[in-house]
Amino acid sequence: MSTSASPRRRVLVVGIDGVRFDLLPDAATPHLDAVAAAGFLAPIEIGEATPTMSGPCWTTIVTGVGVARHGVHGNHFGGHRLDVFPDFTTRLAREDGRRTFVAGGWDPLLLARDGGPLFAAPARLSYIAPRADTCEDWELCDDQVTAEAVHVLGTDDPEASFVYLGAVDETGHLRGCGPEYLQAIERADERLGRLLAAVRARPAHAREDWTVIVATDHGHRDTGGHGGRTREERTAWVACCGPDVAAGPPARRPRLEDVAAHVYAALGRAADPHWTLDGMPFSALAAPSRACRRCSSTWTAPWWTPSPCGGRRPKSWPGPWGTP
Repeated sequence: MSTSASPRRRVLVVGIDGVRFDLLPDAATPHLDAVAAAGFLAPIEIGEATPTMSGPCWTTIVTGVGVARHGVHGNHFGGHRLDVFPDFTTRLAREDGRRTFVAGGWDPLLLARDGGPLFAAPARLSYIAPRADTCEDWELCDDQVTAEAVHVLGTDDPEASFVYLGAVDETGHLRGCGPEYLQAIERADERLGRLLAAVRARPAHAREDWTVIVATDHGHRDTGGHGGRTREERTAWVACCGPDVAAGPPARRPRLEDVAAHVYAALGRAADPHWTLDGMPFSALAAPSRACRRCSSTWTAPWWTPSPCGGRRPKSWPGPWGTP
């Protein structure tokens, strides 16, 4: 009697820097919408201990631990503890011998500059620098990074990949969060679409189970810039779909630390307790039973929904800003 082999598990993480959650509805993002429809898209409130800057936020996302452990507190990575708490592409390559891949253009993510690199030793790495820190040059850089990632996804077989896109953040810094910022978000979504098409075009795609995670690290003030604690700056977000992710919003608030934890789980790699991860897989964010203080009813629902009577959330409800 013959049995079919289990599908090979693969993960693609796309990091789009500096995309405000509250402005996503104002931009046309059909590819991000498709990921959300197949799984979820949810806001993340960046914790008080984490500066709303790219260095600490991306480090938390790809290591699965917070700043108290990884030691990155700004956009200079000096003093980090990435030898103890490596990114998921390095850990999977070193400990398991898996093929992993990283592509991007921000220096400290990939080079020994400004205290980096964050990604110390993936199996394959593509660094493409912008010619200058302008919106136009970062758009060109992101196009080249996407083209390189499409090539690798089509010709190599990385089990876990991280692709970094930086043009949206640069636009926010230089031109604020107006029409040009929304256009930059839409162009980033087009690049996401190219990456997803490359995954679907793989010759072995029918025999693979792909998890796709799309995340941002922080938001922006209306006039551009971040690093403070305004609602717009401290709200990040994550979208995810895959074989272990049910369609619909998660019941509990996801965190930046959960991304790396879910990468390991999606690959069937049990997290070693000695890694002391702070995150948990998205599939573990089970729905709790809630009790309303107004009508005493109980119900199971995503963390941002009100009670059946519209009453206030219980004290234990970790609801986001703006919820009743």
